Amino acid sequence: MKPKHFAAGLRAVAIFEAIKGILVLVVGFGLVSLLHHDAQHAMERLIEHLHLNLASHFQSIFAETLEQLTNMRLWLLSTAALSYATVRAIEAYGLWHERPWAEWFAALSGGVYIPFEVLKLQRHATWLGVLLLVANLAIVAFMLMLRFRARRERLTRSPSPQ
Repeated sequence: MKPKHFAAGLRAVAIFEAIKGILVLVVGFGLVSLLHHDAQHAMERLIEHLHLNLASHFQSIFAETLEQLTNMRLWLLSTAALSYATVRAIEAYGLWHERPWAEWFAALSGGVYIPFEVLKLQRHATWLGVLLLVANLAIVAFMLMLRFRARRERLTRSPSPQ
């Protein structure tokens, strides 16, 4: 059993991971909803609803992307979203229940993103990018601290061979 402040930290990270999974799942369901509908019509309704200017560079990229989506691409993106959400849910469950494997997994999965976040910040630094990098570094450091602390405690509890 971990001290209360460590358990609270684990639960906070578990909630964060669950929210990430839920958000990606919502996007995935949105993609699946386009499968049997006219994607062009859906895009036009969304643009109209959001009062977007198609002459704008961002909105034209968005429109072109939606136009290029085929049913196969939508299925692939939806499957990827479901897979990602499933992994995040499993990780959140493990962290909530203080499972060591989940702590290692959180450190590893968070650590994978760090080089990409640094490269992105080198190209174009934003406050959001800095915030994401700092949060990710904090989560990875916290998970590694928990695992190495648990290892040290295990070693001090085990009797030394004589």
